[in-house]
Amino acid sequence: MNLSPRWVAALEAASFDAVHWTVQGPPNAPDAEIMRYAIENNFVVLTQDLDFGAILAASTAHKPSVVQIRADNTNPDEIGPDVVRALRQAADALGRGALVTVEPGRRRMTLLPLRDT
Repeated sequence: MNLSPRWVAALEAASFDAVHWTVQGPPNAPDAEIMRYAIENNFVVLTQDLDFGAILAASTAHKPSVVQIRADNTNPDEIGPDVVRALRQAADALGRGALVTVEPGRRRMTLLPLRDT
C-alpha cells in the first residue's frame, strides 16, 4: 500500500507479473494479512515499509520473499531500474525465500529465515 500502483506497469514492462494490494484486499489490511496472502499465492512483497523485514526477523519464516526499497524517491521512473536489476539478480533466491534491500546504486540480500531455527 505504501508504493504507487504505477509499480505494476513498471514491473510488467520488465516482464514481471505484478499486482497491487489495492486490487487484492482492503487498504487497511494488517501487514500479517498481506504476508499470508503472499505466502499462499507465492508472491514476492515489494514495499518501502520496513515492518515487513521486521516481521521476517521476528519469525523463522522461509516465505514470503520481501524486496524493500530504501530510498526517499520511490517513483518507479527513478529507482525502478535498480529494483528490476535486483529482482533479476536475486530471482533464484527470491524463489527460495530472501529479503532484498534496494537503495539507489546498492542492493543487499539475505536468505530466509533471518534468524537461526
